[in-house]
Amino acid sequence: MTSYFSHIAPIRYQGPASDEALAFRHYDKDRIVLGKTMAEHLRFAVCYWHTFCWNGLDPFGGGTFERPWFQGGSPMELARQKADAAFEFFEKLGAPYYCFHDRDVAPEGATPKESHENLLRLVDVLGEHQQRTGMKLLWGTANLFSHRRFMSGAATNPDPEIFGLAALQVRDAMDATMRLGGENYVLWGGREGYETLLNTDLKSELQQMGRLLAMAVDHKHKIGLKGPILIEPKPREPTKHQYDFDVATVYGFLKTYGLENDVKVNIEANHATLSGHSFEHEIATAAALGIFGSIDMNRGDMQCGWDTDQFPNNLPEMALAMFHIQRAGGFTSGGLNFDAKVRRQSIDAEDLFHGHVGAMDLCARALLAAERMILDGKLESAVQQRYAGWRGAFGQQVLNGELTLDAVAQRVLDRNTDVPPKSGRQEAMENLLNRYV
Repeated sequence: MTSYFSHIAPIRYQGPASDEALAFRHYDKDRIVLGKTMAEHLRFAVCYWHTFCWNGLDPFGGGTFERPWFQGGSPMELARQKADAAFEFFEKLGAPYYCFHDRDVAPEGATPKESHENLLRLVDVLGEHQQRTGMKLLWGTANLFSHRRFMSGAATNPDPEIFGLAALQVRDAMDATMRLGGENYVLWGGREGYETLLNTDLKSELQQMGRLLAMAVDHKHKIGLKGPILIEPKPREPTKHQYDFDVATVYGFLKTYGLENDVKVNIEANHATLSGHSFEHEIATAAALGIFGSIDMNRGDMQCGWDTDQFPNNLPEMALAMFHIQRAGGFTSGGLNFDAKVRRQSIDAEDLFHGHVGAMDLCARALLAAERMILDGKLESAVQQRYAGWRGAFGQQVLNGELTLDAVAQRVLDRNTDVPPKSGRQEAMENLLNRYV
């Protein structure tokens, strides 16, 4: 195969004054920010599915992309060509990680055994590319939503035999992730939900989903996968209602099945907004509950009601996201995976680079804004002052369970003093945020 990206030079940092379209103006991977390099903070990853598998299809029209690995050979030959192109792209872009679903890298076979063997062969190919290039795997996952068999769910399917087929894919994808040195494993319940309660046993489906997750946790420990399993919340699409609606819902699910110590969340920006939350809300919630893991970075279109998976371009929003990630202690095994795709009219090879380069630069700018917020300390100080009473004697007695409801009520009667409210100063805080970005 003739190289699809041969005419594109490796992307380099050229500084804010550069006029070069395909160059980093802000992402200087070796720049020290808050004690670590930008590369260590951001841990960028490229997703295999949108970048190399999507053909531009939408509900109203067929594919618009004519990538050379889409046709002209057997499925396994095309999978190898796709891997060649993917690693050429990774190298030239300079992102250190990638992510994949099992069916992104290896084609579905005619039988479960053939699918299993296809994945094994392609894992060898990916491993050779990783060794040659130094690329690393941020996480792997299994596609439990595209095939017809999963139209009624995977773990939540009414048929336990289909549950078994899903379990095989999860086992194989976890083993592949382990072999390739993956730092996490993701479960996204693409069809783990329902279209109507008329034909749904909701209690049974939740128990089934909990059981598969518990089996995956056991397998993680068996094979020695050191990073966490990550659940990716999403409220809807493709189902009407999905059981992993948002971070808080996932946490309740994990507590129910005793899995909160082994499983964290992979938060996608567009999924957060679909659930009616902001991106930073989901990050802050995960941090508060102790389950923050990783990020799928993208954005939605507020004029559309679905998951558009566009590259991020809103600096204030990203700055707040970076601020909350830093407040949570930053990434450990997680990172920033661009679960984003170019528009179906962006049909050239260069467009794949434009999308990623712009997004990486935006995240670098957001990190620098978060650094200014943290070093200045005014935002954090304002929050601390607002809750200072809870660190006092009375507040601590309440939180530590030292006072009964009667005791608190009697204290109010003994003091017999009304307490005036204090301003939340939202406008001042918003103005302060704008100074950092």
